[in-house]
Amino acid sequence: MSTAGLIPRNSLAWLLTAQVVVLLPHLPRLPFWVAIIWMGCALWRVQIQRMRWRYPGTVFKVFALIAISAGTFQAQGTLIGLDAAVMLLLLLFMLKLLEMRNPRDALVVIYLGFFIIATAFLFDQGIPVTLYQCFSLLVLVSALVGLQQSPGRNDPARAMRTAGVLLMQAIPLMLVLFMLFPRIGPLWSVNAPGQGATTGLAESMSPGDIADLARSSNLAFRVSFDDEIPAHSDLYWRALTLSTFNGREWSHSQLSSQALTRPWQPEGDSISYQVLTGASQQQWAFSLRGATTTDSQLILTRDFMLQARRPFTQTTAYRATSWPGSLLDPDGLDSLQERLYLSLPQGVDPRSRAWAEELREEYPDDEDLVAALLQHFNREPYHYTLRPPTLGRHTNDEFLFDTQRGFCAHYAGAMTFVLRAAGIPARVVAGYQGGELNPRGNYVLVHQFDAHAWVEVWLPEQGWVSVDPTFQVAPERIEQGLQQALQGEGSFLEDSPLSAARYRNIDWVNRLRLGWDEVNFQWQMRVLSYQSERQGDFFRRWLGTTDWQRVAVVLFLAASLVMIPLALWTLRPAKRARDRRKRAWQQLDRRLQRLGLQARRGEGPRAWQQRLSAALPQQRDAIEAFFAEYERLTYASEERPDKLQLQLLEQHLKSLLQGLPRRRPRQPSSELPTTGG
Repeated sequence: MSTAGLIPRNSLAWLLTAQVVVLLPHLPRLPFWVAIIWMGCALWRVQIQRMRWRYPGTVFKVFALIAISAGTFQAQGTLIGLDAAVMLLLLLFMLKLLEMRNPRDALVVIYLGFFIIATAFLFDQGIPVTLYQCFSLLVLVSALVGLQQSPGRNDPARAMRTAGVLLMQAIPLMLVLFMLFPRIGPLWSVNAPGQGATTGLAESMSPGDIADLARSSNLAFRVSFDDEIPAHSDLYWRALTLSTFNGREWSHSQLSSQALTRPWQPEGDSISYQVLTGASQQQWAFSLRGATTTDSQLILTRDFMLQARRPFTQTTAYRATSWPGSLLDPDGLDSLQERLYLSLPQGVDPRSRAWAEELREEYPDDEDLVAALLQHFNREPYHYTLRPPTLGRHTNDEFLFDTQRGFCAHYAGAMTFVLRAAGIPARVVAGYQGGELNPRGNYVLVHQFDAHAWVEVWLPEQGWVSVDPTFQVAPERIEQGLQQALQGEGSFLEDSPLSAARYRNIDWVNRLRLGWDEVNFQWQMRVLSYQSERQGDFFRRWLGTTDWQRVAVVLFLAASLVMIPLALWTLRPAKRARDRRKRAWQQLDRRLQRLGLQARRGEGPRAWQQRLSAALPQQRDAIEAFFAEYERLTYASEERPDKLQLQLLEQHLKSLLQGLPRRRPRQPSSELPTTGG
């Protein structure tokens, strides 16, 4: 096999290293056979380099393309969408190794690597991934530099240093573009097929669903308040209402998601806050009771919830103001709403229906009946637990009269059923309750284990009133949190033994956990959530305008102020040599210009040495010592000289410079001084 088209061995090593680094973050999300394909491609490529195997033919390429397409379809269920596209790109990136015949093909592999780095942010934009991708970028640029190195002068450390300098030089321009360039929705704002909801809440709720959420320590969202943080018991974070019951689970009605057309009255003091939520792939936002917002990406729905116009596909920050004491629907419900909030399925929970009729006879007033029902939960031997027994067909009957053990969803669902059976409009509200204060940043963390369900009941002249039967059974859950409520049971995060949140009682673990969360909070607030809305605020605050023509002028001027000094510094004629050997040569050349004995254009070290020895015979030994060391370090060894060798060269130079005369010696008139190096 001819070696004319082979890529140098050192360049191939760089390419394989870069591929491993770039592919590594994707492998945990892919089938195991993807890693096997890469190892096979790398082995084949090495064998080609050793001239033992041949390049694949056309038939193999066609077969490989069909095979990876079929494998992608089998793994993703489709060939359309981001998940499938990323997987295909990764597989083609691997197979490209087998097509490389020259440096231009190697450049294509490196350029594909830059795209692969970007695709990693489709799935995670956290700080660890970002730092790792910066390292991946360094390795790719190093591979690009290494591709230009000759086999005889291969120096991986120098390639890494050069790549690092190039990336450092790009940082100022990157910051200017980040702050001023129009914020176009990133690739990861597209909802990829197969991405499910990650908030933890769903549009339906069976008794055990929220109990399952309580076993997760994942973060749901963060909240920072403009003023004093409300008490833990007042933090009821509403997400959606569940209005329809089918006998086993409560579900959300699309009627509730319509834009607000019902009246409501803000009452009492307001609370202003900012919520930072992740990519939940859902539309509901989190807010306290009586919320309003000026954020254009949110709407207020018919059931007085905040909802995004499109699913949250990236980290998003939004502001809201709430009036917890506001009156919601105080003037009454229309006929459609009344039917919705009184409807119950036939043939289920007969004992609960009978009990509701008894309560109605005893308490004709709706408010009295609600109070009596809450007192029932408080006085009877109900038990709050994450380990409730399994319920049969009549879930509410068995819970209320038999097991009396359950989680918030049991209590909220059972109370709503009884209220409806008694003729009182009611609905379940799903969301989160409480949160954990992070004193380092003075904000509240709301985790999945803070998921909660409570009841809203409609009362005449009061509108929708929130009541929480869980508070009657386990008040410590509302006032302090889930961990305190489950101390005796020991079921808090029992399925997550490595979660740091489980060990909040250990001071140093808790400090580390909250410190790291503060770093993530600032990263998400200042970087990931810096989208068009916040960029517009930045322009109005610092530029006094959002007109894109003026912003474009500012962008051009800022980029020029960054790039022009950098270009002048990089391309300056008198740039000081970084190589200490070259620096020594230049220093001697400048000193000898005073004597008219500087190096001539194209003159080599040995010729210059002979001319200097003839002109300065008294310095012959010093001249020979310097040039002998210079030639040995520059031409006699392929290895980079160490520090001691360079110090010896500089000592010879110092001895030579100290012995040079101050005046120009006589020389033939035909010998004109020139410059060289």
